[in-house]
Amino acid sequence: MAEMQWSEGMGIDMPQMDATHQESVALVRAVQGASDEHIMAAWEQLLAHTEAHFAQEDAWMQATRFAAGNCHSTQHQQVLQIMQGGTERARQGRLGELRLMANELAVWLPHHIDAMDAGLAYHLRQVGFDPASGHIAHPEALPQEPLQGWGGASAMGCDEPVAGQAGG
Repeated sequence: MAEMQWSEGMGIDMPQMDATHQESVALVRAVQGASDEHIMAAWEQLLAHTEAHFAQEDAWMQATRFAAGNCHSTQHQQVLQIMQGGTERARQGRLGELRLMANELAVWLPHHIDAMDAGLAYHLRQVGFDPASGHIAHPEALPQEPLQGWGGASAMGCDEPVAGQAGG
């Protein structure tokens, strides 16, 4: 599989999210290109970044009334569980699984950005959410009930398995 590449088409017009996604791409590439000697360190860096990345998005969803159990957050949880399982198997000497998982992430991440993160970015712009400060410029635009679309339980793609889930 070819190395993961950032493209401008992956941008979602939210600088903080785009920067985080660019870093994700760079870290996936680092795992893809790492020697056996360095792959574990590259993977652990990717895992730590992904945990912080997903926690940040989940916090933004909570602050702006996305549903607590929405599909977007569920995908985050599933991907982290898969990555953590891969970490344990790699520590037992199965380093090749990390390469396979990095390749799966290279396929999954652009789809996740397009299907889930773009909707979240749209919602955050609608309510005037500032990711740096957490300030909501248009609180009147917040939904009365937790939002279910654009990454909520009714979002397209919620029933599809995430990277690595099928083979498990």
